[in-house]
Amino acid sequence: MNTYLQLFQILFLSLFLLNSCAENNSPAPKPNILFAIADDQSFPHAGAYGCTWVKTPAFDRVAQEGLLFQQAYTPNAKCAPSRACILTGRNSWQLEEAANHWCFFPEKFTSFPEILSANGYSVGRTGKGWAPGIARKNGEARELIGRLYNDHKLTPPAAHISPLDYAENFRTFLAEKRADDPFMFWYGSTEPHRAYEFQAGIQKGGKSLDEITQVPDFWPNNDTVRTDMLDYAFEVEHFDQHLGKMLAILEEEGLLENTIVIVTSDNGMPFPRVKGQVYEYDHHLPLAIRWGDGIKEPGREIGEFVNFIDFAPTLLEAAEIPTGGMAEMSGQSLMPLFENTSDPARKDYVLIGKERHDIGRPGDVGYPVRGIIQDGFSLTLNFEPERWPTGNPEMGYLNTDGSPTKTTILNENRRKESSQYWTWNFGKKPEEELYDLTKDPFCLQNLAYEPAFQEEKNRLKELLIAELTKQQDPRILGNGEVFDQYPYADAENVGFYERFQAGEFSPEDAGWVNPGDFEKE
Repeated sequence: MNTYLQLFQILFLSLFLLNSCAENNSPAPKPNILFAIADDQSFPHAGAYGCTWVKTPAFDRVAQEGLLFQQAYTPNAKCAPSRACILTGRNSWQLEEAANHWCFFPEKFTSFPEILSANGYSVGRTGKGWAPGIARKNGEARELIGRLYNDHKLTPPAAHISPLDYAENFRTFLAEKRADDPFMFWYGSTEPHRAYEFQAGIQKGGKSLDEITQVPDFWPNNDTVRTDMLDYAFEVEHFDQHLGKMLAILEEEGLLENTIVIVTSDNGMPFPRVKGQVYEYDHHLPLAIRWGDGIKEPGREIGEFVNFIDFAPTLLEAAEIPTGGMAEMSGQSLMPLFENTSDPARKDYVLIGKERHDIGRPGDVGYPVRGIIQDGFSLTLNFEPERWPTGNPEMGYLNTDGSPTKTTILNENRRKESSQYWTWNFGKKPEEELYDLTKDPFCLQNLAYEPAFQEEKNRLKELLIAELTKQQDPRILGNGEVFDQYPYADAENVGFYERFQAGEFSPEDAGWVNPGDFEKE
């Protein structure tokens, strides 16, 4: 009897050890992904960066428990092209039609959420995805970022804020996804995109004008502009509040530590000389990333340049998924930064630029620019300096969102007949612009034609052209007009300038600009 008991104990122990070994050798679970992207939020407007008039406790938590990036840039500071760069890991000038705003997304380019979905991930989104534009495949609507979850609504805290309950839509996604699947969820807030309820920041957010520590030098420092900035802050805080709720949901579900949480924005704030232009406030964006199970020594600040084209290769590497089906990516994985190891391959510069954003010029043409930021300098090349960079005056400068700040600057120019603020925000640009970002972060003193800076300018220009040539940029290879030839996807507004000249309608009637935005050239 004792012999049988001993044999049974040996068998039980052997099975236990085999099971234990199998568990220890089982692959680690794939990381989940929460990608939270604000709509038009500039660096450094978050508490973690020392900004006191924009309260962002959720962003600050992600930064404190993860990484805070000081040098994160989008290649193209406009909604659709910036988001296309995120989704594909390619610069906008490598994306054919998708370099433009309001385009037809090329079928040939695959998004990283599509790759994740094809490799066992549950993928969904709420709010704004890739937009504005049209994405189809084989004639059918294409889900570049998975299934849309927009059913839950709430009463917004101010006019023009979305009624979507982003956090509850995220909760529903988690409840409906396949239980054992890792997930990727895109939280696309529509805040702080225009329009704003005037004085919402003061009357509903409890803010005061003296909270703002600095008004950018390219705007008048007056109560109207400060009020506009506080209304912007109120909407940034709405985005952050829902992020905080999502972090709480992940904690409740026991999912937070194995979720890569990325928090950023698509482009700079919707104010003159920022959104859609090619300066520091336009392309330089907030970024914090948290991954409890994957980031070593959290709480670090990252000073290296990070590009939006880095997200796709990073997330696919973290998920251990090959990039088959995607076009060759130009971005670099952030995994060495997560692991706090040296990365000699990381570039010490970023490339930026634009093609056609909003219309408002004859022939619906764009305002092509390419630029490079390195060693504290920003160099940009304006390829069509005879064009108006923010759209023609008689069209209301359609490449700048209507706002109290915009109207204030235009009104001042009318009163004075000449205004430096108007020149900075709406005037034509020279062919080359060079700025010392350390001494001139607002990019107001153009050094491109100063003798003392010719060597620096030429060095940056040579590097910029060499890199764009490697990337087969049509603008550099002599075929830049192709970007203006791609069809504009917003059928109602094709040929907008010519139809306006023919008297069919005005930009004001179409709701593109505010009253008072018009000027004659």
